[in-house]
Amino acid sequence: MNADFTTDELQFEIEVQEFLQNDFPAEYREKVDAGIRLSKNELVRWQKILYKKGWAAPTWPAEHGGTGWTATQKHIFATEMALIGAPEPVPFGMKMVAPVIMAYGSDEQKQRFLPDILESNVWWCQGYSEPNSGSDLASLKTSAVRDGDEYVVNGNKTWNTYGQYADWIFCLVRTDTGVKKQEGISFLLIDMKTPGITLKPIVLLDGHAEVNEVFFDDVRVPASNLIGEENKGWTYAKVLLTHERTNISGVPRGKRRLAALKRLAGNTDDGFGNTMLANAAFRTKLAEVEIELQALEYSELRTLAALSVGKAPGPESSILKIVGTELAQEMDELFVDLAGYNCLPFVPEQFEEGFQGDAIGPGNTAAAALTYFNNRKLSIFGGSNEIQRNIISKAVLGL
Repeated sequence: MNADFTTDELQFEIEVQEFLQNDFPAEYREKVDAGIRLSKNELVRWQKILYKKGWAAPTWPAEHGGTGWTATQKHIFATEMALIGAPEPVPFGMKMVAPVIMAYGSDEQKQRFLPDILESNVWWCQGYSEPNSGSDLASLKTSAVRDGDEYVVNGNKTWNTYGQYADWIFCLVRTDTGVKKQEGISFLLIDMKTPGITLKPIVLLDGHAEVNEVFFDDVRVPASNLIGEENKGWTYAKVLLTHERTNISGVPRGKRRLAALKRLAGNTDDGFGNTMLANAAFRTKLAEVEIELQALEYSELRTLAALSVGKAPGPESSILKIVGTELAQEMDELFVDLAGYNCLPFVPEQFEEGFQGDAIGPGNTAAAALTYFNNRKLSIFGGSNEIQRNIISKAVLGL
């Protein structure tokens, strides 16, 4: 493939760089570099800046407010965003439920939900995993029983990211128990303010309640909030998961972290009076990670090119998910190697609103261990990497 940018693409790259330098708030950049978590209000403010520019949804079709960019332009934008530390929108609305609504929702649902997602007026969270239904998601038990013009939902979901900030949740619910488990699932949109919904935070090792359990007790949901056909939710969920897995590859963020590793390695003593960058063993590990990241980038570009001509991501999204998450974990290990004994102490109060999970600025080596532990989840969420290998063996190898 030709990896060189055209003149127009290089000009676009400059335009993106200038916009980010001028419009990404300096105080946000300082926070991100210091490893301080941006608040919901700050993330919304940034999203609205992107919306005003017309750049809020690069992956959306132009008819719904997307940019109409080529796959290469999307890649350039995502890369420049990551390099400067500008956060992407929380993905549950923009990159996960929105494509499902576009593909399978009614015209009324598109008009009702998509504009608010685009402008970041409404935040979404995901209701997929359950206490006994994680990788085997099709075994989920949360039920939705039709009662006139409503569904009555009972059950609970777990590992629900940022549900405490969400206005809406998209859920997989069981609407038929008398058929094959994949055929009795529906895709339902639920207002988080509906009576009967309660959240129980799950505090992680970094002291932050990033995830929750969500309980549904006779929650009444309008039947008009059903996406597509009843009992066809498994089909819609698989489309959503392929988009999620592609996004998880994290190439742009990986570039920023790789640059940080090189910078820190050039300033870290290896114990023998040399920098870690001069240490042959560490330098070899760093080179291997850089090569893997570049190979992953080219694979992602091929996937983006397929998406740009209307194709849905297929089993290659599983490959991107596996390689991307395992590569991120390899980088975590290198950060811990650089931090050494400095990664042991940790004082949560030094961070304003908890640990960001990607502290790369000076003086943040104490957070390296917590990043390492937090990111063990990467190879689990979005479908565990073991499940992804099964998907690949069936879809690609025919086993």
